[in-house]
Amino acid sequence: MQEIIEQIVDYLKGIWLKRRFIIISTWLICPFAWVFISQLDNVYESEARIYADTQSILGPLLKGLTVKTDPEVQIRLMIKTLLSRPNLERITRMTDLDVQANTPAAYESLIDSLKSNIVIRKTGGRNENIFTITYQDKNPEMAKNVVNSALTVFIENTLGENRNDSNSAQKFIGSQIKDYENRLLAAESRLTDFKQKYSGVLPDQYGGFYQKLNIVKEQLKITELNLLEQETQLKSAKSQLNSSPSSNDNAQNNIMNSNSIQTTYDDRISELEANLDSLQLRYTEMHPDVKEVKRRLEHLNAQRTKEIDEYLNATNNGDSNKLATSQNPVIQQLQIQVNQLENAVASTNVRAKDYRQQVKELESKIHILPEIEAELTSLNRGYEITKSKYEELLNRQETAQLAQQADETTNPIQFRVIDPPRAPTEPAGPKRILFLLGSTIFAFGVGVGLSLLFSQINPVVTSSSQVSKLTGIPVFGIVSATENLGLQRWHKRKTLIFIISNSVLLIVLAFFILYAIAPNALLAPIRGIL
Repeated sequence: MQEIIEQIVDYLKGIWLKRRFIIISTWLICPFAWVFISQLDNVYESEARIYADTQSILGPLLKGLTVKTDPEVQIRLMIKTLLSRPNLERITRMTDLDVQANTPAAYESLIDSLKSNIVIRKTGGRNENIFTITYQDKNPEMAKNVVNSALTVFIENTLGENRNDSNSAQKFIGSQIKDYENRLLAAESRLTDFKQKYSGVLPDQYGGFYQKLNIVKEQLKITELNLLEQETQLKSAKSQLNSSPSSNDNAQNNIMNSNSIQTTYDDRISELEANLDSLQLRYTEMHPDVKEVKRRLEHLNAQRTKEIDEYLNATNNGDSNKLATSQNPVIQQLQIQVNQLENAVASTNVRAKDYRQQVKELESKIHILPEIEAELTSLNRGYEITKSKYEELLNRQETAQLAQQADETTNPIQFRVIDPPRAPTEPAGPKRILFLLGSTIFAFGVGVGLSLLFSQINPVVTSSSQVSKLTGIPVFGIVSATENLGLQRWHKRKTLIFIISNSVLLIVLAFFILYAIAPNALLAPIRGIL
């Protein structure tokens, strides 16, 4: 660490010995730099502040009814696109800057200048949409016009973007609706043609092919079971009929005294019998009315017996013993039951035959119907998908129209100009004092660098340790220069020249700083003298 410090001290001594290069560099650089800086044109900066209000009263009311865009994202996008070439060209036309550009190169330079000098930034807090637009120009009125034009372009582009997006969305949705409407009509036409072509074999309300086949088989199984039950009951009824007694007298007496079989003469016979009883109470058997009623009663009984015989003959093709036996009411009930069971068996046979025919037809189409059903399912699926998309697009169109109407009624972004642009009266630049100090430091640094360089090129021994390092011989003592040699006076003279030189430079620098701060106040006495 001590060696590093000693080396730094040696460098500083070498710079001090070569300090004339500092004087040369400062006097060669500073005056020219100061004059150039003092002659720089003034730059005027105009500024405007605006507030973007993104809280619309219709937002909560239309929540869920319209498509809401994020105003924050839209504003950030407009900030990024404000300095695009079309917008910059529009600003040049609004401020008549394009008239000043006589050549394409000059116009391109003007566009580049606007792009680099127009600055828009967010100056509010995180949740405050306050933006500042600034521009610097040599002409204060032109700076104001450029800021005003940029402010106008920013607001109009932001508000116009909503309407352009709404119109674009409406056109896109309209074209998609028309496309899906044509596709829906085509799908309906294909589905209708397919149903007409296979109208006899398409699935019905009972379901698909296999479900329908299973249902028919199940119905056939139930019908065959019913048929078996009915045939068993018929067989049992016939066996009971064959084992019943066949006494003619008993059957005839039972038939004459029983009302188990109803005929068309029963009511009239009952009425005549009641009338005969009434007449017999008042008259004798020889009375003409009594005879007439008996004659009519015999005639009706004969007709009734004839009707019963015809009915039994028609329902029973047995021999004469069976005809006689059929006069028994029990036999009659059995015969009626047998007839009903025979009719039921015949009906069930017809139904079973029909089910067998259906099963046979379905099984014969087992290789065709699944393909038809698969194609029908595919057509229905495509139709349903197209239909659902079409209905969804119609809903989106209504939503887009409502959103557009809401945007036309009130803008989602309200701009308020907090500070309008003004023509500045005081220049904003250049920062002459900083430039003057910077150029002075630069010149002094160049001089220090030159002094260090030449002290290394043409080194001068400044200490005993340096001599010891260079020669390798230890130094035991140091003899200082005497006054007679004149070295001390020479060094003092060089130091005095260095101090005077820098003092003059500082005085000149102070003059230029005063000129940068108040040029009119400094030049007024000079103009008065002249």
